[in-house]
Amino acid sequence: MIAKEPSVNRFENPQAPSSDAAIDRRDLLRGAGAGAAMLGAISILPTSIAKAQDMTNGADNFYKSDRVTVQKVAFKTQYQTTVAGNLILPKTLDARARYPALIVGHPMGAVKEQSAMLYATKMAEQGFVAMAIDLPFWGESEGEPRNAVAPDLYAEAFSAAVDYLGTRPFVDRERIGAIGVCGSGSFVISAAKIDPRMKAIATVSMYDMGAVNRDGLNHTLSVEQRKAIIAVAARKRWAEFEGGPVEVSGGTVLDLTADTDPIQREFFDFYRTPRGEFTPAGAPRERTTKPTVTSNVKFMNFYPFNDIETISPRPLLFISGDQAHSKEFSAEAYRRAAEPKELIWVRGAGHVDLYDRVDLIPFETLTRFFKQHLAA
Repeated sequence: MIAKEPSVNRFENPQAPSSDAAIDRRDLLRGAGAGAAMLGAISILPTSIAKAQDMTNGADNFYKSDRVTVQKVAFKTQYQTTVAGNLILPKTLDARARYPALIVGHPMGAVKEQSAMLYATKMAEQGFVAMAIDLPFWGESEGEPRNAVAPDLYAEAFSAAVDYLGTRPFVDRERIGAIGVCGSGSFVISAAKIDPRMKAIATVSMYDMGAVNRDGLNHTLSVEQRKAIIAVAARKRWAEFEGGPVEVSGGTVLDLTADTDPIQREFFDFYRTPRGEFTPAGAPRERTTKPTVTSNVKFMNFYPFNDIETISPRPLLFISGDQAHSKEFSAEAYRRAAEPKELIWVRGAGHVDLYDRVDLIPFETLTRFFKQHLAA
């Protein structure tokens, strides 16, 4: 059992491992010293080894519900680029009424069909109008080159989604909230700091995409290593400018080897198996989750937690697994945010567990949070 921190709620999992087991796994993940966002510096070894996907604990990324309807939608950003989304409506929706609405953003390098649709569907079952979006340069949203990193445009996509939802006749524009999973947690915070129309914000398994690229997990990346990554990207810009191919790197490996680190195995189990693998039409499988080398350094200038306290008095909810390799980011955001704020540790859950394991994801907590703070 981890000691309870002041003002921190916890979701207790009755099947959580012992404290010794939890500490051992956290130490193992910490020792790996690399997250999906910064694995471009790690080579991919070719010799694959067999591994079956783990579908336990309610893994259900492609969950379907007969209580909702799904509509494909598209809308413009402030820069006149198109963002694609799936609008999910409760079948009980009364077109004459106005409902609270939620925007859901997918993990960094993923698409809306991975995690975001699950969250949006589950929240629509609770009576919310919900919309899962593809971030620019990913999935069905516009943007060239594909897989580009552009934190400002990612944040703009959330504001553009507010534009769209707030002009629907069945949405109460004063009751719009947002959920960001993994990297989208940092993007939605960035958006909410300058868009007060987002009245309540929740993050799940959040990555601070700026900090993890600058410093690595648990500050394992030195300034010298950071500069080396930047130098490689800078040199490649000349090659691309002269017509060379746009290269991608990092992301999730395509094969497992005996030397694959535990964090990569965790991501592989979702992105490279039937549990969560989804490749949009026209997108080569080998490029999924992998950002472009020359654009990924844009994250070095991304500081989503600066001024996070200015979101107050709008409420913030941070949810993370107590065994997640990314837990440092939710803890830091909670520390820096002003009230009202909540931090939920899900016992026994790792980072990717909260992408799709419905037996672990505290949907009841999300429902309570948004019903309280988006009340009429």
